[in-house]
Amino acid sequence: MPLPSLAPGARPVPVVLDCDPGHDDALALLLAHADPRLDLRAVTVVHGNQTVDRCLRNALAVCTVAGITGVPVARGADRPLVRPLRVAADIHGESGLDGPLLPEPTVRADDRDAVTLLADTLRAADEPVTVVATGALTNVALLLRAHPALRDRVREVVWMGGSTGRGNIQPLAEANAANDPEAAAEVLDALPLTMVGLDLTHQALVTPEVVARFTALGTPVGTLCAELMTFFGDRYAEVFGMTDPPLHDPVAVAMVADPTLVRTVRANLVVETQGRWTAGATVVDLDRVTGRPDTATVGLELRVGAFFDLLLDAVATYR
Repeated sequence: MPLPSLAPGARPVPVVLDCDPGHDDALALLLAHADPRLDLRAVTVVHGNQTVDRCLRNALAVCTVAGITGVPVARGADRPLVRPLRVAADIHGESGLDGPLLPEPTVRADDRDAVTLLADTLRAADEPVTVVATGALTNVALLLRAHPALRDRVREVVWMGGSTGRGNIQPLAEANAANDPEAAAEVLDALPLTMVGLDLTHQALVTPEVVARFTALGTPVGTLCAELMTFFGDRYAEVFGMTDPPLHDPVAVAMVADPTLVRTVRANLVVETQGRWTAGATVVDLDRVTGRPDTATVGLELRVGAFFDLLLDAVATYR
């Protein structure tokens, strides 16, 4: 089916994708560029699933395969604010995007660093920009430190990170939060934030039927997605014992394009930075037991079928 079009008189939402490709980031990038309800102004890359240089190459390779041009892609932070670098080679492989044979990128990185590109993009926009972050929030925290006057130019940060009570790198800490909890805490204190956490993204499971739908598109990008998800699924089965892998990052992009896909609540959210066993935990007061004010929007329930239909329709636009 064709992607939904803009409502009469509506304007696409200006977005920046801050990512660390990563298998699920790659699909998030494809969706962000294809959906007509989104205006992808820039892509910035951060450390996380692999080193920032490997993540940058992966972003450029995906753009090359998909024919995404005219969107600047910039290298960002190569390490967390205060903690040592940690990568996820056990899930994403040594390249960060293991599985398919990717071409040498012909799309080139922007000459600016990520913070400069973010600042320039915010200044140039005629309305506040939504930052969709699918990695550690280091780049966004560095933007706030370098350009505090630009806070009002960010509509919100929609962050694939955290959870309301589970972890995937520590018992209570999700990887994007645990990789730089200090950055997450700084961003949460400064900007409106929507958390797209594990409890939400673990509803978006890539079943064999989903992989078959990618393959059936019969296009290079459809094949790329099928191969990425096959490798991703094999790693999740080996590391976590999950039959089908959760497709985290595209959920954050999808809910910006279509907010009806996700049921959300407002809640008090804090990021643990000091705990010996819980650093990186996102503490969400769903039951309002603390009496603290609401500080974030938290995604709880995903319309799974509609989400995958949207993602497949987006991938189908690439020929």
